[in-house]
Amino acid sequence: MNEDPGEDEKVDEIVRSGPNGAIALAGISTAIVIGIWFWFYFAVFLPRGVIQ
Repeated sequence: MNEDPGEDEKVDEIVRSGPNGAIALAGISTAIVIGIWFWFYFAVFLPRGVIQ
């Protein structure tokens, strides 16, 4: 266990603040994937035209 009781309070405060960094990282990653998907769609699929 920790010898400093103040350290436990600091950890509790960090945990109470929530997973803001993880949510931001997930949002940025999702935006990048969607952006790549749109780029691929407009750069590859649309120039080929309709497949008949």
